[in-house]
Amino acid sequence: MRNLDVTTLRSFVAVADLGGVTRAAGFLHLTQSAVSMQLKRLEELIGVALLDRSGRGIALTPAGEQMLGYARRMVTLNDEIMRRLTDDTFEGEISRGVPHDIVYPVIPRVLQQFNAAFPRVKVHLVSSFTRALKQQYEKGEMDLILTTEAEKPESAEGLCQLPLVWIGAPGGASWRRRPIQYASGRQCVFRARAIGSLDKAGIEWESALETESDRTVEATIAADLGIGAMIEGTEPQQLEVIDHGGALPDLGEQYINMYGGDAAKGDAITHLAGLVRKGFRPISTRQEHPVRLGVVR
Repeated sequence: MRNLDVTTLRSFVAVADLGGVTRAAGFLHLTQSAVSMQLKRLEELIGVALLDRSGRGIALTPAGEQMLGYARRMVTLNDEIMRRLTDDTFEGEISRGVPHDIVYPVIPRVLQQFNAAFPRVKVHLVSSFTRALKQQYEKGEMDLILTTEAEKPESAEGLCQLPLVWIGAPGGASWRRRPIQYASGRQCVFRARAIGSLDKAGIEWESALETESDRTVEATIAADLGIGAMIEGTEPQQLEVIDHGGALPDLGEQYINMYGGDAAKGDAITHLAGLVRKGFRPISTRQEHPVRLGVVR
């Protein structure tokens, strides 16, 4: 009976997730040669090639893709056993902030994975506006936050860059009327860019409502009483991206940034930040290709 080594599987998962041996070695605090040797031993034990090294980067072979699922489960189970049945357990609380419109689908999955690894660490999730979250982070009230911003500041880590689009009621005509009724919360970070674009294009507009509630904004737009701006792919099911054929101005792109994911904050936060990066990586990868897909709200 041949037995798989969890340490080797962990290296394989890290290489697959991070896209190369160099980054995986840094993440695992190992040398590149040590990671390379572990991958070689794993392939020799299994008897198949798991990595395609023919290109500039490292890609998974079909067997490697199949192996990755098994490896993830084994590493996760190993870590859960060690944390639940030994005294080497992290305890405490992490405060984490996320804007309303990028909670789904990444954040619930991240919280589930983090709880399996750190079952005694409570994550206090705050869903708010980017401006409020940054203020709380700067005051030290948040350990880690995600933001939606027009740029990536030096103090932030950019997770992905997605188009900002006009959204309205399915089959709605509100975007054709003048003045346009623009619907957003007072603190919405997209508001200034949206109304600025309308002003620059010479399109008359009015505020459709005054509110702090995202749900009220969504209800107003769903009733075809106004239009709004959202990151492409984050619109709820009752709304849709407006196919305006160039009648409305382009809104550019928006960054999803992370603050506080540095290793100096401890193993728990480092692990949480790694799960967030992994969660948003498929979205970022899709944006590099012609098919334009984003986060699903």
